[in-house]
Amino acid sequence: MELTIMKRNKKPINLMRSTFFEERETKKKLAEFIQTTEILSMGKETQRFEKAFAKKQKRKYAVFVNSGGSANLLLLQALLNIGKIKKGAKVGVTALTWATNVTPIIQLGLIPVVVDISIATLNVSPETLTPHLSNIDVFFATNVLGFADKIDVIRKMCKKHNIVFIEDNCESLGSEVDNELLGNFGLAATFSFFVAHHISTIEGGMIVTDDENLYTALVMARANGWDRNLPSDKQAALRKKVGIDAFSAKYTFFDLSYNVRPTDITAFIGNSQLKFWRKIIDSRAANFKLFNDAIQKNDHLIHFDLHHMTKISNFAIPVIAKDAESFNYYKNLFIYHNVEIRPIIAGNIAQQPFFKKYVMDRGKQPNADLVHKHGFYFTNNPELLSEEKELLVELLK
Repeated sequence: MELTIMKRNKKPINLMRSTFFEERETKKKLAEFIQTTEILSMGKETQRFEKAFAKKQKRKYAVFVNSGGSANLLLLQALLNIGKIKKGAKVGVTALTWATNVTPIIQLGLIPVVVDISIATLNVSPETLTPHLSNIDVFFATNVLGFADKIDVIRKMCKKHNIVFIEDNCESLGSEVDNELLGNFGLAATFSFFVAHHISTIEGGMIVTDDENLYTALVMARANGWDRNLPSDKQAALRKKVGIDAFSAKYTFFDLSYNVRPTDITAFIGNSQLKFWRKIIDSRAANFKLFNDAIQKNDHLIHFDLHHMTKISNFAIPVIAKDAESFNYYKNLFIYHNVEIRPIIAGNIAQQPFFKKYVMDRGKQPNADLVHKHGFYFTNNPELLSEEKELLVELLK
């Protein structure tokens, strides 16, 4: 394919335009908060953010941490602490995912089992999961780039086979299947508030669940394994169980844990960004429809099948070419026009150097391999200008 020469776009279209949505207003409020607040470590502002996020996400509990990667690590540790999963358990993971979905599995003595994706959705489907149902104890699904396959069916499959089902929803805040928010299908779900994601707290992550026992374990494992952040009745029960008084409890550590606490500074940013939740998600959803319509009309690109989804909110738009020639053509075309593009997440995670180093049985994932070789993504930030969107649509033709 010969590279289409049109008037070159000189102003770059980057993956992110700003640190925060409505950045000037947010930075002004943040400066005022820092100047007027006495204690900035994890405290009341964090509690406010957790309650507000849980309400928005329609979950009972939310636990704020210092990053999305920490959220994944903490969730798995808490599940081990309460005996929901055991050391040596096999954990199914989406082939198209991020390193910090898999590294905690290896670090915690669990065994990753890579599950291939469907090309039509970029996610694990009931069909690709079925061969693994008798071989896994946990399924940690990554909801890739705002998409999901038939996740309601997957939830039922996991329940039938006594598989613990959890979600990484770091890339899909606000996306819905059958009007149910992604992140609400599993026992628990993780989110990321990294600067380039839907809501930015610069760095930050969240875990949500409806399970009180898991919530308690998460709160303790987030901060050293002590009971300081638990309700008084939970504290009393724990102290009675091990036979300590309130004074000794200050430096008593009840289970395996980390220090992945956030600060009230990042929580304040989160609270300020939550009021833009609907605006951010609706803008991304509208942008996706515009770009996807162009992709659907291009026979050189893979067409997605997402009719089962009632809302698609992603932070980047995936472009998957059908062959190497088309991939090189569109990759060079976007680069020529100063559009920042990246590989699609980590490609097939089983092909990453760390995975090959630590996991002998890597299996085969032909669909993820295709995405690994022929895919890239570009921005879907909610502050794209009209002329930028027009150019991007033109490049997709």
